[in-house]
Amino acid sequence: MLELPAWFEIGSLVVLTLILVADLLLVLKRPHVPSFRESTLWVVFYVVLALIFALLMFVLGDAEHAGQFIAGWLTEYSLSIDNLFVFVIIMARFAVPKKMQQEVLMVGIILALLFRGVFILLGAQLIENFSWIFYIFGAWLVWTAYQQAFVEHDDDRENPIIRLLRKRVRIADDYDGIKLRTTVDGTRMFSPVLIVFVAIGTTDLLFALDSIPAIFGITESAFIVFTANIFALMGLRQLYFLLGGLLERLEYLKYGIAFILAFIGVKLVLHALHVNELPFINGGEHVDWAPEISTWVSLGVIVAAMAVATIASIVKARVDSQRRGTRLLDEVPHFTEDDHRPAR
Repeated sequence: MLELPAWFEIGSLVVLTLILVADLLLVLKRPHVPSFRESTLWVVFYVVLALIFALLMFVLGDAEHAGQFIAGWLTEYSLSIDNLFVFVIIMARFAVPKKMQQEVLMVGIILALLFRGVFILLGAQLIENFSWIFYIFGAWLVWTAYQQAFVEHDDDRENPIIRLLRKRVRIADDYDGIKLRTTVDGTRMFSPVLIVFVAIGTTDLLFALDSIPAIFGITESAFIVFTANIFALMGLRQLYFLLGGLLERLEYLKYGIAFILAFIGVKLVLHALHVNELPFINGGEHVDWAPEISTWVSLGVIVAAMAVATIASIVKARVDSQRRGTRLLDEVPHFTEDDHRPAR
């Protein structure tokens, strides 16, 4: 596989950083609830930008580079949508005012980028020095997939860090804009924004633990891993307002994501066997029968899993809506001709 030019990698990171900074300044300068049209245009813009970037990788590198980026981007995008669903729960639980949600989401995206950046650097170093780390990454993803698909999460159970924070820190009852500190009856204390930021930050940290091993199962290029994460997170703020209540209707989304994680987990374990150096497995020799799953097979599985999960969710939502409509009709009183006759 050809190497990408250094000027392209450096230039890409500079341009993407400038776009993120511009997006942040736009939020700070004009905080508002974006309309459906505005959100749609921004999401389309970022998706097209990602596809143009993949095309440039194809032209300057090769099809393998472009395929790895698209597969990684789609994987991270699907996990980011799952992350977005948790953001919806956090916003509702802490009653974040609509006009503040853009700023809060932007902070969440920045924290996600920072956490993922750290894990990307750590992951790249581990992979370079310890090939057996793929066994751990693979097992972790399979376990995460099981948790995602079959373990019910209690949304009402409060984060232990937040519970500790409530006990140790004085927090006001009401928001004071996006300010972290506020004054109540002459006393300085933290506003509820602190709790929201901590909740979103810990969520970002947990999702980073899943997303980074997942994309390293597709590519070992730290540059592709990082740019795929940036593109997956760009436009997430607008996607939040675009999808709105639709996220709750994507009932089978978690199964699609779980399938992707399990698939990549198995792929990582097979890769670990293929490059095995552990002395207690096959005498420290490579396991020849372990297949290497190609980037294009991975891309096909990712697209198919998300498509099936999305279509199944939409069909299920439509069927449930029709059933509710039929039930309401059955509950409406039916009058016969005798019911309309005047009493004698």
